[in-house]
Amino acid sequence: MIRRLLISAAALGLATAPAFAHLDPSEHGSLAAGISHPLFGLDHILVMVAVGLWAASLKGRAILIVPAAFIGTMGLGFIAAIAGMPLPFVEPVILASVIFIGIMVALALPFSTAGMAVAVAFFAFFHGHAHGGELGEAGAASFAIGFMLATAVLHAVGIGLGISFGKLQGGDGKSWLTRAAGAVTAAAGLLLAFAG
Repeated sequence: MIRRLLISAAALGLATAPAFAHLDPSEHGSLAAGISHPLFGLDHILVMVAVGLWAASLKGRAILIVPAAFIGTMGLGFIAAIAGMPLPFVEPVILASVIFIGIMVALALPFSTAGMAVAVAFFAFFHGHAHGGELGEAGAASFAIGFMLATAVLHAVGIGLGISFGKLQGGDGKSWLTRAAGAVTAAAGLLLAFAG
């Protein structure tokens, strides 16, 4: 069991290696650049996987509603950025999202689907704004489709891990493995905050 978890973690780590980050849109296309973009920042990866873990811990409709709230609101943040709307504290809020969502997963507190969706949507707006601020020469529509697809995949990884962790412990979505993953996420967010 532990061996499979380590192999999965290693595969995820290799999948997000810097060689795939920030592809040049003129060489690789805007869609590919958008897909690679969320995979560049550890903060983005951590929070997007943690959103999936958190949704999986609630089960039911939350598994679809919470990631959809993140992706949809992230799109709105992207539009706001390319429209020139200023947004203060983008990077600090992104780091706070890693810590907050990691803590929520670790504590496994009772949370409604609507409350969880609102919480992730708040942070998603800042993530989307960051993507819009780094658009560069990429075409906006295809770049947005790319980073939304990559985000959906990262959410799915988190959901898959959350469901797998629950099955390993008799079906409880609030397994100690899920909670430990949340604690590691929050700790990583703190490290990123203090390293920057």
